[in-house]
Amino acid sequence: METNNQQKGKFGRWVKTSITARMLMVGILILVLMIPLSYIKSLIYERMIRQQEVVSEINQKWGEEVLIYGPILKVPYKTYSEKTITNPITKEVQKETITKIKYAHFFPKKLVINSTINPEEKTRGIYKTAVYKSSIAINGSFSKPDFSEIEINDQDILWEKTRVIIQSSNLKGAASLFEIQFHKNKYQLTSKNFKNTDYQIAYNTDYLDLNELESNNLQLLDVPNGKKTSFALTIKMKGSKQIRFIPVGQETDVSINSDWKTANFIGEYLPHNSDKITENGFNAKWKILDINRPFSQEYFNGIPNLKNYAFGVNFLIPVDEYQKSERSAKYGFLVIGLTFLIFFLIQSMSKINIHPFQYLMIGIALTMFYTLLISISEHSSYLKAYLIAGASVVTLITLYSKSILKNIKFPIFIGISLTALYTFIFVIIQLENYALLVGSIGLFVILAAVMFASRKIDWENS
Repeated sequence: METNNQQKGKFGRWVKTSITARMLMVGILILVLMIPLSYIKSLIYERMIRQQEVVSEINQKWGEEVLIYGPILKVPYKTYSEKTITNPITKEVQKETITKIKYAHFFPKKLVINSTINPEEKTRGIYKTAVYKSSIAINGSFSKPDFSEIEINDQDILWEKTRVIIQSSNLKGAASLFEIQFHKNKYQLTSKNFKNTDYQIAYNTDYLDLNELESNNLQLLDVPNGKKTSFALTIKMKGSKQIRFIPVGQETDVSINSDWKTANFIGEYLPHNSDKITENGFNAKWKILDINRPFSQEYFNGIPNLKNYAFGVNFLIPVDEYQKSERSAKYGFLVIGLTFLIFFLIQSMSKINIHPFQYLMIGIALTMFYTLLISISEHSSYLKAYLIAGASVVTLITLYSKSILKNIKFPIFIGISLTALYTFIFVIIQLENYALLVGSIGLFVILAAVMFASRKIDWENS
């Protein structure tokens, strides 16, 4: 019994006095604290997903993004093929000519789009998103369709059955009828449901998120047969997220103006005017020629998918609190490790005993920083949340360390060190292009400071 007690006593003294034992204990505690830290990361991800779901629900009820593709001239024409028929009785061979109607699609020669956007914020609980009402004036002209590529005779072109089509991604948000005007005649464009497989194969429509609107047959006066024909169309639509256009004109001029102050220009092409951003919003202008894009003006095998060449403006509210909180949590291991390292160095150099339970309380306080950060940032800005959470944790650990270390010098040093550490991480999170550079330099400085401070520790008696 006495031997066992002596062994326990030796082990207890070894744990208290041995630097190696303290290092093992600190390492184990750091690994244990990774468990609640992983749960915090899951919480941040869950809140991020919830925010996206709420925004998607609001946008779906109001109207999704607006994408305009057109107008496009749809001209039917006749093609002929011969079919050989053998009479089973007389064995006589006859040839039969089969006539088939196909459709050619022609883009405008000139396309001018002037769009005015009036965004507003919609909120649900703590989440908010941007929606808008738009007025889109589309003008332009068609030149005579060119069938020389497929060598079609003029008499085989059914000019009297020419129609106009427009594709749009958001008919739910339409606030007015789609009516296109040629000369004095107006033609209403009605929605066509082309979700059957045969149409997709025939027209190469490999996407279903664009709704197609088609007019009735144009009057021969309005068909660009031998002359240029102008058109005009005004669309009023509600939408969210963004508005985009596809430059189908041989010469496309687009203007988008709005009082939205955080414009984000997206897509294959950027505005050409340098004064697009103003104090009251933006007025962006694009000018795109057919030589600037890798697609043709006419198609004889269906309308191609040109969404990759769309451009426009994004109106999403920049909500990056969750992304920043997630990036902060990734540095949790570094914060806990360096904080424990500071206490370890103080304990080793000052011979002050720090119980594992006290290390555990300090580690839990450090993990609480991230729950405070995510919860406060949902109701305020990320900067305010970071300041409140950081100040709370630094103050708590500083006051707690005063009761452990029994003096004022070391707690002040710990408070200053934690403040510098949280400031360093905040700077890294704000930076994008220089985050790796600043982080590497900062870690090098920390390593140098640790090496300098630990040079007086007697490692031989550890």
